[in-house]
Amino acid sequence: MVLNSYAKLNLYLEVLSKRKDGYHNIKTIFERIDLCDKIVLKKRKDKKINLISHSPGLPRDSSKNLAYRSAELLQTRLNLDKGVDIRIIKRIPVAAGLGGGSSNAATVLMGLDKLWQLNLSRKRLVGFAREIGSDVPFFIYNCPFAQGSGRGSNIKPLKFLKNLRIWHILAVPQKRVLTARIYGLWDERKTGLTRPRYDVKILNSALRKKDSALIGEALFNSLEAVTLTMYPQVKRIKEKLKELGLKSILMSGSGPAVFAIASSRKEAARLCRQLKGVFKEEGSFWRVFATRTC
Repeated sequence: MVLNSYAKLNLYLEVLSKRKDGYHNIKTIFERIDLCDKIVLKKRKDKKINLISHSPGLPRDSSKNLAYRSAELLQTRLNLDKGVDIRIIKRIPVAAGLGGGSSNAATVLMGLDKLWQLNLSRKRLVGFAREIGSDVPFFIYNCPFAQGSGRGSNIKPLKFLKNLRIWHILAVPQKRVLTARIYGLWDERKTGLTRPRYDVKILNSALRKKDSALIGEALFNSLEAVTLTMYPQVKRIKEKLKELGLKSILMSGSGPAVFAIASSRKEAARLCRQLKGVFKEEGSFWRVFATRTC
């Protein structure tokens, strides 16, 4: 079984408060994009879970990989004697704010549901997903846009946006960002950080109306100011995107990935080539993608 495991962007991410369980209450809008990893699942005759990947960014200890933990959770909770080889072909940058690990976990949950013929309901799959990570449930819903609340795992698909497709330029510096560290710094500095100019309802309305000016103004990420102080590369990317004439620019998740909204596929491809050329001239071999909603 060969499956696509898609990345996500956060078009809006407002951190509200720290929870007693150590996580944070947030409001967010997820967008699924066509940048993806490949997950290959193959049945085994024994009970072993065998994780295979040549990506240097993944944990060396397979048990710490979210895809592995998804298979292990199904085995344990359902008392299964089934095994699987999981091959991950990475294209989504690791620890970049794009949800690659969470997407891999959700893809394995849904893939094994079919491969092992478990016939689990979406509700059951979402329950397992919540145990693995905050972003994992979004990918279970198989929708292009959704609103997340609580610690991000309470998902409401935005069905009125199901036909909306947005083109993006996405740039990722060669830095791995630890989400827990960024949230910790947010806790320390939250009183001095910028509040959103518009709330999530305004952005939803702007997306529905395809109001590009208002979309640009309503994009928001509480964590961006924190990450900018730690990683000047993020600020550099934002500056370069502005120099290219782009206005709707935001960091995704806890970073360091930064995206901008393009007016079309043609513009996204052209500006992507330009940005790659700029970074190459500077000696900054950062990854740049033209990508869209899927």
